[in-house]
Amino acid sequence: MPSGPPPMPSSSPPAPPDALRAVAVALLNLSGLGLGYLLVRRRLPMAVCWVATGVLLFVALPADADGVPGAAVVAYAVFLSAAAVHGGLVGLRTRLVRPGSAMLAALLGVLLLAVPAGGAVWYEDAHDEAVEQALLDRLDRADQLVAKSGRQSFTEATSGYRTALDVYRDLAEQHPGSRAARRLPDSLRTYYTTVGSAYGHREYCDAIAPLTYLRSVPRTMPRKQLGSLTGWPDDRLATSLYECGARQLRTGGTDWVTRFGDLLDTFPESGPAAKVVPAVDAAVSEERKAVGGDEPCAAVERLRDLNTRISDLSTSAGDSGGALAKAAGRARSSGDAGEYSCGVDQYEDGDFDAAQKTMEQFAAGSGHAKNRDRAEKIAIAAEVARTLPAAGRKLPTTASGGSISVTVKNDSPDDITVLYTGPVTGSFSLKGCGRCTSYSLADTLVTGFKPCSDSRKDYPQRTIRLPVGTTYFVHKPHGTGSATPASDTAELRSGYVYTECAYTRKTLGSGY
Repeated sequence: MPSGPPPMPSSSPPAPPDALRAVAVALLNLSGLGLGYLLVRRRLPMAVCWVATGVLLFVALPADADGVPGAAVVAYAVFLSAAAVHGGLVGLRTRLVRPGSAMLAALLGVLLLAVPAGGAVWYEDAHDEAVEQALLDRLDRADQLVAKSGRQSFTEATSGYRTALDVYRDLAEQHPGSRAARRLPDSLRTYYTTVGSAYGHREYCDAIAPLTYLRSVPRTMPRKQLGSLTGWPDDRLATSLYECGARQLRTGGTDWVTRFGDLLDTFPESGPAAKVVPAVDAAVSEERKAVGGDEPCAAVERLRDLNTRISDLSTSAGDSGGALAKAAGRARSSGDAGEYSCGVDQYEDGDFDAAQKTMEQFAAGSGHAKNRDRAEKIAIAAEVARTLPAAGRKLPTTASGGSISVTVKNDSPDDITVLYTGPVTGSFSLKGCGRCTSYSLADTLVTGFKPCSDSRKDYPQRTIRLPVGTTYFVHKPHGTGSATPASDTAELRSGYVYTECAYTRKTLGSGY
C-alpha cells in the first residue's frame, strides 16, 4: 500500500556543539539580565534572572551605611554563577536567534559585564557616602548633646559629656580618615570650653570638678586629635583652686585647706601656688587686727582655727621652706595674746563665768606677758561678780593697798578662800578653825548672834588694807561639802577698823 510522507520533527534538531556559543551565552547571563537565555529562546529562565536582579536592587537601594546584607550578596553571586553554567550548557547545542555570530555574542557578553561591574563601583561609592553621612550625623548628635549638657550643672551633665566623648573617641580611633574625624578638632574645642564654662564665668569653686574631669580626657582620647587641648585645663584648674580657696579663707569657709592642698600637690610650681602663703599670712594679719575690734573672742577663735588648719595644710601639702609653719605659729601666738582682750570683752559684757575661765587660762599660759597680773585680778573680780553682779560694774585695776584696815576671820571648820574686789582686787586663803563647828539655823536666828566673838577660840585670820569705797567680798569654801560661797558688800570709810567673819551654816555666811 502506498505510504505517506514521514512525520515532521516536534522541535528543531540540536545544533552541533559549539564551545564559543556556550561561552557567549554564559557571559551574557553574567550581566544579571538573562540575555543569554534570550538568544537561545529560554524566556522563563530569563524572567527568573530579572526577578533575582530586581530583588537584589530592592534590598540594596537606596544605598545606606549598613550596606547590602552579606547573605544577599552571596546568594546573588551563587545564582549568577548557576545561570552562567546553565546558560552555557543550553548554548552548547542551541543555535542563537541573534546575533547569528557566536563571536559577536561573546564580545557583547564581555561588554555587558561592565554593567554589574559599574553598578558595584557605583554602589560602593554610594555606600561610602552613606557611611560618611552617618558618621557626620553621629558627630552632630554628639555636638548637640554637649550643647544641651552645657545648660545643666556639671553633676547632671556628666553622663551626657561622657556619652559625647565616647562618640568622639570612636570616630578618632575607628574612622580616622572620615570627614567627621576631620571635624573633630573643632568639636573637641567646643567640648572643652563647654565643660569648663564655669571658669569663664569666674565661678571658680564650681569650675574645679569639670576642669579636673577634663584633665582625665587625654587618657582616653588620641593626643593627636587633642593637640594643645591636652594642657588646656591645667592653668585654669590651678587658678580655680587658688581663687576658690582664697574666697573660702576670706569668708570663713572650711574647704580652703583642701583647695590649697590640692593646688600645692598638683601644681607646686605654678603662679597660683606661689600665692598660697601670702594669702594665709594676710588672713592671720586680718584676724590679729580683729582682736582689737568689737568681737575679740570671735577673732581669737578664728586665729586658733587658722593655726590648726594651716598646720594641717603644712603637714599634708609639704612645707619645705617652713613658711606655712611660721604662719601657723603667728596665728597661735596671736590667738594666745588675744585671749586677754577676749576676757576683757566678756567681763564688760557681763559674762563673768566666761571671763573668769578665759582670764585664768590666759594667766596660766602667758608666762611673763605684760597683762598677766591684771588678767589674774580680772579673773578674781569675775568670780566675785558671779555672786555679786554689782562687783562687775567696773574693770579692776592692778592697784593694791589702802588706808583702811580690814581683818577677815574664819569661824568655820572649812578652809576658805577670800576674794575681794572694788578699788583694790585680790584674794587669800584661810585655814579652817580647828575648834569651830557649823551653826544651826536656830543659832543664827537668836537675837545678838555674833560669830567670830568667842575669845576662847583662835580664829584663823588675816588683815589687809583697802582704800575708801565699796569692796565686795566672797568667801569660798574648799572641798566638796554642802557649803557654798557667801558674800558681803562693805562700804569702807576713813577712821574705822573693819572685821569680816566667815562661818558655816549649811552654806557659809559672813558678817562684821
